[in-house]
Amino acid sequence: MSKSFKPFKEFISYLMIAIGALMAAFSVACILLPNDAIDYGTAGVAIIISKMTGWPLSPCVFLVFLPFMLGGILLLGMKFSLKALAGAIVYTVGLDICEEIPFELNTEHFLAVAFGGALLGLGLSLILRYGGCIDGSEIFANIVTKRLAEKTGRNFSMSGILIAFNACVYAAAFILINRNAALLSLLVYFVATAVIDHFTDHFEAIKQVTIITKDADKLVDDIKKKLNKTCTIMNSYGAIAGENKTLICYVNYFELQKMKEIISENTGTFSTISTIDEILK
Repeated sequence: MSKSFKPFKEFISYLMIAIGALMAAFSVACILLPNDAIDYGTAGVAIIISKMTGWPLSPCVFLVFLPFMLGGILLLGMKFSLKALAGAIVYTVGLDICEEIPFELNTEHFLAVAFGGALLGLGLSLILRYGGCIDGSEIFANIVTKRLAEKTGRNFSMSGILIAFNACVYAAAFILINRNAALLSLLVYFVATAVIDHFTDHFEAIKQVTIITKDADKLVDDIKKKLNKTCTIMNSYGAIAGENKTLICYVNYFELQKMKEIISENTGTFSTISTIDEILK
């Protein structure tokens, strides 16, 4: 990738994150909340706090997200955290704006919540695909799996952590708000995550990156330094290229963005990405 193209690509990524954050804000403020449903993750926690205390929603969302973002800065890198911060700011400002929009979806709660969940999922998919994040539960799951990988040498999926986090959110909604809100919000979760899985190929799962290259040493060194990951290296042979090396590396979805940058900085490579359900050792 030419250096002159990188600023444009970065601008597009921030633009897509902003659009996704506005879609998510519109879904929550104009569709889900008026139909007695809440968002999931840390936004769901903030909505419960807002409903219980009467505090304005957008400051609650940002304040709940803030400690997770600070953890992301320390453990996941500044570039990821800047995109997360940009998405969070647009999302919270968007909530303030959308709460003033005189929008009403005249249909049954079930259909409105299903549509709102799909729109929320579409907005979050845009954010995730362009390297951003507006939900602290995803950062939390990322940090936990990263720490577990460092201590055990094994790769872990984020699925279990995210499910446990959101189970706590919906249990709190069931106890503190009401049963209908909790059940409708659970529908939001299923619809939104189905949409996200479709557009991000199961972002919570482990990703296998396979790289074919002539210069394996530099790639392996970059992956070790920038991602703190190791690779499996195999000799391979191409019908045209001749002798080369095949590298196999396992990362999570948030690390995948950095991996793509590393690969783009090393010319003459061919790589594929696949989703792994489980790794057995």
